[in-house]
Amino acid sequence: MSVHLIDSRFFGQAWGCDELRAIFDEDARTRGWLEVLASLAEAQADVGLLPAATAQEIRRVCELEDLDFRRMQAGYEATQHSLLGILRELEGHCRGDAGEWICFGATVQDITDSWLSGALLQTWQFVFRSLRRIEDTLLELALEHRQTPMLGRTHGQPGSPISFGFKVSVWIREIRRHLERLKDVRKRIGQGQLAGGVGSMAAFGEQAFELQEVFCARLGLAVPHVPWLTARDGITEMMQVMAMIASTFDKIGHEVYLLQRPEVGELREGEAAGTVGSITMPHKRNPEIAEQLGTLARMLRHNAGCLLESLVHDHERDGRSWKTEWGVIPPSCILMGAVLRLGEELCRHLEVDVDAMARNLQATGGATSAEAVMLALADTLGRASAHGLVYELSRQAELRGETFRQAVEQEPRVRNHLSAAEIDQLFDPLLYLGQCAAWVDRVARLAEADRKTDLPYLSPATPVTP
Repeated sequence: MSVHLIDSRFFGQAWGCDELRAIFDEDARTRGWLEVLASLAEAQADVGLLPAATAQEIRRVCELEDLDFRRMQAGYEATQHSLLGILRELEGHCRGDAGEWICFGATVQDITDSWLSGALLQTWQFVFRSLRRIEDTLLELALEHRQTPMLGRTHGQPGSPISFGFKVSVWIREIRRHLERLKDVRKRIGQGQLAGGVGSMAAFGEQAFELQEVFCARLGLAVPHVPWLTARDGITEMMQVMAMIASTFDKIGHEVYLLQRPEVGELREGEAAGTVGSITMPHKRNPEIAEQLGTLARMLRHNAGCLLESLVHDHERDGRSWKTEWGVIPPSCILMGAVLRLGEELCRHLEVDVDAMARNLQATGGATSAEAVMLALADTLGRASAHGLVYELSRQAELRGETFRQAVEQEPRVRNHLSAAEIDQLFDPLLYLGQCAAWVDRVARLAEADRKTDLPYLSPATPVTP
């Protein structure tokens, strides 16, 4: 039975992705905990705290395929302890007294936090690689349209001309900043946890620090500077970055949503054959991906806010804050997978209507050249006087039902200072794109340099300095 949409057989592809589901589903989590338990026993054997044969037996039972998950569940329900049902099931399969030594000296949070660190590293890698692919796609799009003129809009209203490539370049650098944030946060996640009940590691005696290093090395995790049982800022920071990434795709999607309206028609989502927009209005072509990105981003922002609560703990351990992560982090990561998959699909198949962009520029009647006219007149009239004159002409054009260009060409106070040829140039949007193409070129150069610094992070074995 599926309760949450991320697990729905019908709708799951819009709410998650299989790669991240495979990391966080219940079987994977339980097997992950078992791997941590086995690695702990082996690390304890490595430093002389357990006989090697005992560690081998613990490893054997942790890898059994016929463990009874129902008995594990019953053990939890009977004890209300997160790990005890699993430990009892393992003990029942152990030969000799090996079962007595499972999870020796460790607390449940050592096991679950260490698993979570590994799961978040896999999530981090997925997010990082996905963002780089999307950055690549958008770079191609920006360069293709570095000088494609379109309306620049402020406060939802036509402003001055820009190029579509320039708009995309703004998206690219926002995504690049997220990549840099991910590289930074990478130093603060992926740390093992082996602290014991209150963090003192007293149960491990003089071998405590050696054991911690061996244990973390076996799991491919970093050794923390100090236990983080109550210090959840690294995990919370990653969730905040993921919410920011989702919000960027929400913004891009909303831009497409607005520009896909038929009365604008400048952008459209790519459409697969057979896609239906409405069962009652067959003509509709809805921006389904853009809308879903907005939905997912809202949920991720909400979850990120919830995780801020987990930063506040009582004393040396607090189940209220810690367990909040159990309910929020796995679905957030799975939702993030859907954001990135849909975001990549949107960017890769985006349809750009260059003719519509040109038509919408022309439809303003030259109003988008108001700034250019004002600045040209400012050379002789001064900025304030030129602004007043152009403002007056734009309002007159509205009242008379004529274009702004007609108002300018008919105005003696303009013709006294500007020739017909000069006026004609001012109303050519291609001549008033400013540095749009140069911005695109700069972003492309920066991306080339930045992407070289990404290479060490594309390997799962990236060194980590907490």
